[in-house]
Amino acid sequence: MNAVGARHGTPPRFSKMHGAGNDFVILDRRGGAASPDSATVRRLADRHRGVGCDQLIAIMDAVTPGSIASYRIWNTDGSPAQQCGNGARCVAAWLRREGAGMADRFALDSPAGVVEVTMHGDVDIELAMSVPEFVPARIPLALPERRDHYAADLDGERVRFGAVSMGNPHALIEVADLAIAPVARIGAAMQASPLFPEGVNVSFAQVLARDRIGLRVVERGVGETLACGSGACAAVAILVRQGRVEREVAVALPGGTLRIVWPADDAPVRMRGPAAFVFEGEWHP
Repeated sequence: MNAVGARHGTPPRFSKMHGAGNDFVILDRRGGAASPDSATVRRLADRHRGVGCDQLIAIMDAVTPGSIASYRIWNTDGSPAQQCGNGARCVAAWLRREGAGMADRFALDSPAGVVEVTMHGDVDIELAMSVPEFVPARIPLALPERRDHYAADLDGERVRFGAVSMGNPHALIEVADLAIAPVARIGAAMQASPLFPEGVNVSFAQVLARDRIGLRVVERGVGETLACGSGACAAVAILVRQGRVEREVAVALPGGTLRIVWPADDAPVRMRGPAAFVFEGEWHP
């Protein structure tokens, strides 16, 4: 039996969910159940031979006083992830459906720290994410000085980018037109760069107005996704620091729109968006 084998002889159940098209397999591992191993994550995440998802999330018992649950995240390649805003909204909606998140406000323990949740209904959810971290060593980014703009030679061209940690590392490249931006090529080159020793999520932003941007994201360990919540938060934080946008921004991603608010430099970034249930199933390894 693998690390997500049947409990008490019954196949483990899962929920398929998505937040603005960013899709997840949700496993209930509360009560001390084992976490899935990397091989199981890859099998479940496979879109042809498994359930299919951008990330797998295991809901577990809370570890911090005052939180109602914790969660862990794995990418499709089996590697662990530190944060996922769209996934956190799905966790909150799942817990409410199960009767564990009935208050309008509650806290969740994520791999990157405590996430404060505000429910505006069962599937309209606002999160207080982390305070953006721009110090290179804490992103981590292998450059000595903190700047609003960095530059690197990637796949034969000079690319300007911003960088921040939202509990996980992000790079942002502003482009004139998302439709023709070299997302796959430059995203892969950035992720392979030694500038980011732990890898990086690479976002491409088109500023449409002071309060609206378009965004595409190549996620670390996954590839391009329809939405990335932490990427949307990172993009707004970087663009605010660069003076390109206001502190409240609608972020239009291929899978839907998220509303991002960064009230002040020392405040957490707030993200509001949807969560949706797709189907329920049982995993028969």
